[in-house]
Amino acid sequence: MTHDEAVAAAHRLAAELAPGAAQRDRDGATVVPHEALAALDASGLLAITVPAADGGPGLGPRTLADVARILAAADPALAQVPQGHFLMVDVLAVHGGPQARKRLYADVLAGRRFGNGLAERGGRHAQDLRTRIGGGRLDGVKYYTTGALTSAWIAVSALGEDGRLVLAFVPRDADGVRVDTDWDMVGQRATISGTATFTGVTVDPALLIPYASAFEVPQQLGARAQLFHAAIEVGIAGAALADARDYLRDKARPSTEAVRAGASAAADDPHVKHRYGRLASRVRAAEALLESAARTLEEVGLVPADAEAAARGSLAVAAAKAFGSEVAVEAGSELFALCGTSSAAAKHNLDRHWRNARTHSVHDPVDWKYHHIAAFELSGTLPPNHGQI
Repeated sequence: MTHDEAVAAAHRLAAELAPGAAQRDRDGATVVPHEALAALDASGLLAITVPAADGGPGLGPRTLADVARILAAADPALAQVPQGHFLMVDVLAVHGGPQARKRLYADVLAGRRFGNGLAERGGRHAQDLRTRIGGGRLDGVKYYTTGALTSAWIAVSALGEDGRLVLAFVPRDADGVRVDTDWDMVGQRATISGTATFTGVTVDPALLIPYASAFEVPQQLGARAQLFHAAIEVGIAGAALADARDYLRDKARPSTEAVRAGASAAADDPHVKHRYGRLASRVRAAEALLESAARTLEEVGLVPADAEAAARGSLAVAAAKAFGSEVAVEAGSELFALCGTSSAAAKHNLDRHWRNARTHSVHDPVDWKYHHIAAFELSGTLPPNHGQI
């Protein structure tokens, strides 16, 4: 599969997902979107970043960003489902042993998906892990487990017996694995990223990947995952803008003030034109920043030459994610200022754009991204190596 073929496949899948997006949002975790997820798994897109040496097309960040943005414009919740999947494909490429790569990549190439079991609740911070592996058994509770409910494998972070961070791939249907549908958020509802509980789950040593310490997740792998985050935000922004355009063209009435000023349609209102033009410019800027960040990661590579190269890629993505998040939230809100009161009717469900953007954009603090960008620009301070920039 080439870049252009992957983009074409993404457009086909987006066309299939878009008509049901509003209903899936209304359903939330009460209805698992099996058909939509089956379409994702059958699309061939899950394997786009599998290295060529392992039988995949070996496509890079530019393809990943385009695919994620296209899918997010159709349904950002479904687009988020494989976010952890692509991170794990990269983790295997850099850190996976021969057995793990052979076994797990074969499943990915066959259309089977990884879910994630990384985040936890109740600790002092996001990396204060309580999940443990001891005696070859995994025990713990994870939350925000996007994709885990319907995945073939779940990648679970835990502390090993020596206190170091490890990543274990366990079958979704293994004894002791339970994934619940207790996902109740204002947005990104169809991700169904609820609680996963692991009770004495057997861990295959060949599918266990160690890291150096509990606070060292590879920066470049984090940057590629954050690029996917950014692409979802930019996709939401583009979808909100498109829905505003369509509503202004087909449904909106001009305000009384606009009619008095000579406008015969809502789109003729000079203030609507100003607001729409400003928003469209910011959405296009977010798209350009995303593309630039993807190209920077292409240049840097999956294994950067040095710390400064890794920082360059990480900070380029930070800028795209921070700005894209702001524009997505803005677009989801500005839509109503452009289109008027009737656009807020529940039947249109246009508020899902704001709810999705607001929910997805707070995965990690935007302010710290700007902070690290400034620290590097002003004093050459490299960003921290924790994969969240």
